[in-house]
Parts: sequence; C-alpha cells; structure tokens
Amino acid sequence: MRKVTSAAVAIAAVAASLGVALAAPVDYRAQERAAGGDRTTALRVAHALLARPLALQLTRVRCERAGSDSFCGLTLSGVKFHRRVDTAAFTAEVGALVRAAFAVDPAIAEVDLWVTVPLDAGKGAIVSGDFAQPSSATVFATTVPRALAGRPDVAANLFWDPKFRAELAHGSDG
Repeated sequence: MRKVTSAAVAIAAVAASLGVALAAPVDYRAQERAAGGDRTTALRVAHALLARPLALQLTRVRCERAGSDSFCGLTLSGVKFHRRVDTAAFTAEVGALVRAAFAVDPAIAEVDLWVTVPLDAGKGAIVSGDFAQPSSATVFATTVPRALAGRPDVAANLFWDPKFRAELAHGSDG
C-alpha cells in the first residue's frame, strides 16, 4: 500500500511540475442516477443536487427535451432516510430540490418529483412483462412549472399518500 501511495504522490508531483492538469474525480453517484433523452442536463442536475447531503435518497434524475425546453423528473426513496424527517423537513427538502434543479439550467420548464416505496409483490410474482405486478408505489408526487418554482407546495399539484403523510407528521426514519 505504501508503494502505491508513493507512486501516486510522485505522479501528481511530476504532473504539477509539467503543468499537466489531472482529471477531476468522476462523480459516479450522479452518473448512475442520470437518465433520459437529455442526459447531459440530467447529469448536471444530479451533480448539483448531490453536492449537499440530502435527508432522502435521490435515486433517479431523468430529463427530456422538447423543442428548446427541458423537463426533469426527480425520484426519491420513501424509505431509509439519512436522518429523521417530519412533514416540515420533508416539504423543505422537496422545495430545495426543485429550486436547485431549476437553478441548473434556464431551459428547464418543469420539474416533476415523486417519492416511491417498495411493494412486496410476493414470492414468485412476475415483476416485468405483460403480467407484471407493481414493485413500488408512489407516496408523494408534485409537478412544478418554472412559474411556480418558488412555490413547490401548491396544493393543486400535490399528491400525498395518507399513510406516508401520517408517518411524516410524527417524524420518520423512512
């Protein structure tokens, strides 16, 4: 291990003395979560959102382009939170994520955000194909057009699963 570390330090010293820039580390978390037809925007959004610690797990950032506009979808996990979350913390996190996504690119016209939880389809259940059983359920969803970027809590654009909302009201670890 000592030889590997010494070699890495020596390579970095030689590169610095020659004025060669070493590549920045790759953000694999952002790369793994970015998807869609506008993957470049999805990757930038994922990188920006993952730059700070999140209370909930960001599992997917999907962006699509239609004309000159981009539309992004953010998927969060409704289980295994990184810290205890109540309704106020949850809505604050949702608002911060939506605003941060809009801040990445002025061409983003709309951000959809949904939170899913796994379902137990049962042993031997078919989870893909024509006879698939659902493997997850949406417990929260919102659609925020850019005009409402400062108000992602607008009631007309929200869906709450009553059980999920009740769990958050008491505080939840997911």
